[in-house]
Amino acid sequence: MKRLSKPRPRRAPPLGLALDPQSAEPLHRQIGEQMRRAILEGRLKPGTRLPSSRLMAQDLDCARGTVVLAFDQLVAEGYVVSHAGSAMSVAADLPDEMLTVPRIGPSPPRSTAAKPAVARRARALLADAPSPAPAGPPLAFPTGQPDREAFPFALWAKLLEREWRRPGVEGAGAVHPFGHAGLREAIAAYLGVARGFTCDPGSIIVTTGIRHGLSLFAEVALDAGDTAWIEEPGFVGVREALSTAGVRAVPVAIDESGFAPEAALARAPEARLAVVAPAHHFPLGTVLGLQRRLELLSWAERTGGWIAEDDFDGEYRYSGRPLPPLRSLDRAGRVAYFSSFSKLLFPALRLSFLVLPPSLVEATEQIMDRVSVRAPLLGQGALARFIAEGHLASHLRRTRQLYAGRREALLDAAARHLDGLLIVAPDPGGMHLIASPTPRLGPRFDDVVVTAAAAAAGLIVQPLSVCYAGPARRHGLILGYAGTPEAEIDRAVLKLRDVVLGATGQLRRGLQR
Repeated sequence: MKRLSKPRPRRAPPLGLALDPQSAEPLHRQIGEQMRRAILEGRLKPGTRLPSSRLMAQDLDCARGTVVLAFDQLVAEGYVVSHAGSAMSVAADLPDEMLTVPRIGPSPPRSTAAKPAVARRARALLADAPSPAPAGPPLAFPTGQPDREAFPFALWAKLLEREWRRPGVEGAGAVHPFGHAGLREAIAAYLGVARGFTCDPGSIIVTTGIRHGLSLFAEVALDAGDTAWIEEPGFVGVREALSTAGVRAVPVAIDESGFAPEAALARAPEARLAVVAPAHHFPLGTVLGLQRRLELLSWAERTGGWIAEDDFDGEYRYSGRPLPPLRSLDRAGRVAYFSSFSKLLFPALRLSFLVLPPSLVEATEQIMDRVSVRAPLLGQGALARFIAEGHLASHLRRTRQLYAGRREALLDAAARHLDGLLIVAPDPGGMHLIASPTPRLGPRFDDVVVTAAAAAAGLIVQPLSVCYAGPARRHGLILGYAGTPEAEIDRAVLKLRDVVLGATGQLRRGLQR
C-alpha cells in the first residue's frame, strides 16, 4: 500500500513580508520596498542569505517572475548581490551611513527650543517624583518595605502549589468581581480577631493598593467635582486616587492630636468624604484620639458623609494598646476600611483590601467591572490559606519583635552619629521614623537635594516635603527601618551623616568643630 505523505505545513511569509493585492502599488514594488526597509533598519544584516525566488513566490502566493523583478531592482540599486550557482544575499559592503531609515515626508520646522516629550500633567508628577533608586539593593532605608528575609517563602511556594495543582472555579474559572471568596472569608475572620470588628465577607473587595481601592470607593460614593478632606501632610497616593475619580482634595493640616474635624469644617464645609489614617498617620505617626474619632463619626452620621479609614500598618505597635479602628465604632455604616498585605508580607504581592459600608455593597458589585479593574487572582488563594492556617498571625508576631529591635537600633545610631544635624523622634508604631533638621541646619536643609545625594550613595530615603499638597512644607527625611537589617543600620546612619554634611557643605566646618 502506498503510504500517504503528510501535507507539508505552509511556512510563514519570509522576512516579515506581506503583500496587499488591493494596493495600487505593483506587487514587485511592494516586495522591493519592504526588503529595502528591512536592510536599512538592520533587520536584514549585511551578508544575510535570502530565500530563493521560487520559495518566496510560493510563500507570498505570487508569480515567481514578480519576485525576480523585485530582486533585479534591488541588485541594480546595490542592496542585494547575486552569487553564481547560489542564492542571493544582502550586500556586505553597504556604507554605515546608509543603514538608517530615510525620513518620509517633509522635515519638521526647526525650533530654537525643543518641545518636551511628555505632557504638562506628566511633568507635574515628575516634579514630585522621588530620586531614582540606586542600582542593586539599597543599603538602607526604604519606606514601607518589610523584611523580605523574614517572610517564609518556602511555605508560600507550597501554598501556591497546593492552590494551582488542581485549580477549581475559584482558581481558574469565573471569580466574583470582588475577588477570591476564600480570601475574603479569611480576611473577615482575621479582622474580627485582630482588629476588633466584624464584617460580612461579601463586603470585602480585594484590591491592588490604596490607590486602587480609594479611587474605586470614590467612584461609587461620590460624584465628580465633590470635595474630600485629606490629611496634610499625607500619603501622595491618596491625592492621586481622588484625582483619578474626579474628586477635589482639600488638605487639612494635622496637629499633635492628628486630624481636626473642626479645622476641616472651617476649610471646606461642603466636603462629603474624609480620608484619614487614625491608627498611625503617614508620615508623622500621630494617633487620632478618641474624642476626635467620635467627632468625625458624628459628622459623617449627621451629614451623610463618608470616612475612608487607611489602616496601612496598624498591626505594628511596640508600646501601649492601639485604639480600635474607626470602623469598630461606626454605628451608621459610614466608614470604608482599607488595609494592605503588601506592606506586611512582601511588596510584589500587590494585594490589599477594602471593606465597604453595607449600603454600598450591592451597587458596587453591579458596576465594579465598569468603574475599576480587578486585582490579579494569582496569589489570592494561597493568601487565603496563609491567613486561615494561622501563618499570618505567626509572621506578624515575629516581625513585630524584629522591627522593634531595628527601631531601637536606628534611634541609638541616630543619637550617636547625627547629633547636631538631624533629630530622629521615637514613634511607638509603624515601620519608619522621621529625621528632622536641627534648628541650626534647618534654614539650609533641602530634603529633596539630600534625598538625591543619598540615592547616589546607595541610601533610599524619602523627602518629607513631597507629602504636602499645599505650599507650606516641612522638610525632613522619612527613614524606613523594617527592611534594613539591624547589622547594617549603624553603617547606614554614618553614611547618611556624610551625605547630609556633603549636601549642606557650607555648614560642614561649623558643625565639625
